[in-house]
Amino acid sequence: MPRFLTTIHLDENNVPGGPSAELMERMGALIEEMNKAGVLLETNGLTPSAQGTRVLWSGGKISVTDGPFTESKEVIGGYSIIQTKDQAEAVEWTKRFLQIHEDAWTISMQVRQIAE
Repeated sequence: MPRFLTTIHLDENNVPGGPSAELMERMGALIEEMNKAGVLLETNGLTPSAQGTRVLWSGGKISVTDGPFTESKEVIGGYSIIQTKDQAEAVEWTKRFLQIHEDAWTISMQVRQIAE
């Protein structure tokens, strides 16, 4: 079965006060359901971009820049690796994850198959 990387994209400057207790409860229930279904291989949130480092290779040279990355409107806030029968099923799980968020959230996700 194919594996997929899903990435959560958000604007760090426009997050509605972080996840509520209710959201975390719904997220825990969905993660448990995905584990029981054998779909979820790994998932986690990421620290803010202010705690990250960007490493660039350009023109034969390395440059290193510490966050935050103010020029970025969207950053990756988290990820999961899931294993489903096809991309359509991966998209359905992704939609369910997005739908557990309150209306104040504006986030998007990418679903990309991992090259085997």
